[in-house]
Amino acid sequence: MPGGATRVAGVIGEPIGHSLSPAIHNAAFAAAGLDWVFVAFPVAAGDAGRAVGAMRALGLGGLSVTTPHKADVAAEVDRLSPVAAALGAVNTVVAVGADLVGESTDGDGFVGWLRRDEAFDPTGRRCVVRGTGGAGRAIVLALVHAGAAEVVVVPGRTPARAGAVAALAGRPARAGRADEAEGADLVVNATTLGLAGRPGDVPFAPERLGTGQLVVDLNYPGGALVDAACAAGARGRDGVGMLVHQAAGAFRLWTGVEPPLDALWNGARDGLAARS
Repeated sequence: MPGGATRVAGVIGEPIGHSLSPAIHNAAFAAAGLDWVFVAFPVAAGDAGRAVGAMRALGLGGLSVTTPHKADVAAEVDRLSPVAAALGAVNTVVAVGADLVGESTDGDGFVGWLRRDEAFDPTGRRCVVRGTGGAGRAIVLALVHAGAAEVVVVPGRTPARAGAVAALAGRPARAGRADEAEGADLVVNATTLGLAGRPGDVPFAPERLGTGQLVVDLNYPGGALVDAACAAGARGRDGVGMLVHQAAGAFRLWTGVEPPLDALWNGARDGLAARS
């Protein structure tokens, strides 16, 4: 049971009730034998600064950050890691002495998941990413750093941002169109398009997908895109794998302990089962 010496970590977002992060992290803390507990904090848009202040006042051991706070938190912490500074977005806050340090584990988590669990190495591959928010930017940058042959950035709702994200990541990233998913090795949806229950709102046309592709919808559970990919003969995956591996990066930063990946995955599965 939690006691006076228990370290507390949490996630802020709006909405946040659907988050699997408490199940994932609490399973990992238990498996590692750490006296930590993880909770979800609903924080309304515009209140990220107060949430960071609360982390200071309460002495929280760590903070995860999700929509819509990633950019706002980047402006509130004491310093940023090089990747978080480049992205202008933070998904993890780490207490280092008296400082709060903003980190981004999304990109490394995504590539780590591809390599470890999907046997997919982005090196030399052609990739298409739709979405230019915090997660989309992190993935584009990570794929470039991983040696992808090409990373096509497709905008979500704001067309002008694709060029800016491609410029941020550098070559071989470039702005492009959704129909360029045809023939790509990796296709990623980093938008809310195609959420479960909205089958007509698919971020990539099903006829552009096919055998040999890995198609990832960062939403979880996967919606229309995962179904369309599987029907076309591609491998369709939702965002749980990335969620687990970015959580592993946060766990390592907070605790200094190597994350128990099997426990993290079990926590995710238990959390999904509880929601069904």
